[in-house]
Amino acid sequence: MKTLHCRDTGFDCEGVIRANTEDEVLGEAAIHAKQMHNLDATPEIAAQLRRLIRDE
Repeated sequence: MKTLHCRDTGFDCEGVIRANTEDEVLGEAAIHAKQMHNLDATPEIAAQLRRLIRDE
């Protein structure tokens, strides 16, 4: 299982995204970013987030 903690991105947010693959995490992160933070995911942001994904 892969995880991404929104707090690790610099937001004061308790959101945690869990999925089987990094690509799935990034897809869910894009949805979370839009819905919760009104941000559009870009390829540059995705590359930065990929480094923050951890194995759980």
